[in-house]
Amino acid sequence: MLNKEYKSAVLISLVLHIVLFVLLLGGSWFSDSKKKPQHQMVEAVVIDPKAIEKQAKSINKQRDAAKKAEQQRVEKLREQAERLEQQRKKEEERLRKQQEQKVLADKQAREEEKNRQLAEKKKKADEEQAKLKKAQAEKAEADRKAKEALAAKAAAEKKAAEQAKVDAKAKADAKAKADAKAKAAAKAKADAKAKADAAKKAKLAREKEAQEAALNDIFSGLESETEQISSARQKYMVSELDRYGSIYKQMIQEKLLTEDSFRGKSCKINIRLVQAGKDAILSKVTPMNGDSALCSAAKRAVAQVGNFPLPADKEVADKLKNIDLIVAPE
Repeated sequence: MLNKEYKSAVLISLVLHIVLFVLLLGGSWFSDSKKKPQHQMVEAVVIDPKAIEKQAKSINKQRDAAKKAEQQRVEKLREQAERLEQQRKKEEERLRKQQEQKVLADKQAREEEKNRQLAEKKKKADEEQAKLKKAQAEKAEADRKAKEALAAKAAAEKKAAEQAKVDAKAKADAKAKADAKAKAAAKAKADAKAKADAAKKAKLAREKEAQEAALNDIFSGLESETEQISSARQKYMVSELDRYGSIYKQMIQEKLLTEDSFRGKSCKINIRLVQAGKDAILSKVTPMNGDSALCSAAKRAVAQVGNFPLPADKEVADKLKNIDLIVAPE
């Protein structure tokens, strides 16, 4: 390409020199034709081939210098482009490694959080199992005490009945003996009869008082046992309500989409359930008070819970059908 440009430049230069020579020669012809006679000789201009060759070499040298400078400039630009490309690739590699490290770190953080949540769920499940076993043990103990109380009551009633029979027989024997004595000496022993009657009345009074005291002791024991049974029943119901309330809150927490803005906030909601077989389904959920955004999220979470478990105890189950819960993300 450069050889063609060089040849064209040389050719153009030669043509320009020839044109210039012709113009100069023509000018001299016109000027000499007016001033000098026709017989005078025409002065010739001679083209020096060495000058033309020298000029061509100069042009060639300039072309070579320009070509070399252009090659140097192109080489420099190529080297700069290669350096920039290497820097770009290094930066891309650095960013890629940084992104990979970030992805690995995020994945590890998610795995750790997942493991922590699983451990927390297992811990809570173990605690719930422990509470359930404790409640079952307390119920068994309460049932045992109730049975013992009923057995003691039955024994006391049996003892009282036996004592009543003994007293009745003694009373009948005493009456028969007194009647016999009275009939045998009714007339002769009027004072003895009166004394015997007085003794009999006093004895009956004492027996009646003893019976009343025994009955009072029995009824007092029954009232105390009834109060103990009622207290144990109340404690059992409170424990069951707390236990199932915790289960419901755990089920809601699992469906709740928590946000950082929910930390430290709470919402009180009322849940109404309808029994469906052994479990219950949601009838209505009403936010009562608390953070509005958290209440909305809690309401959605409750709606996502499928079935709510119910205990076998009908009285506890009835109370769970209308229950207030406090949702507070941890």
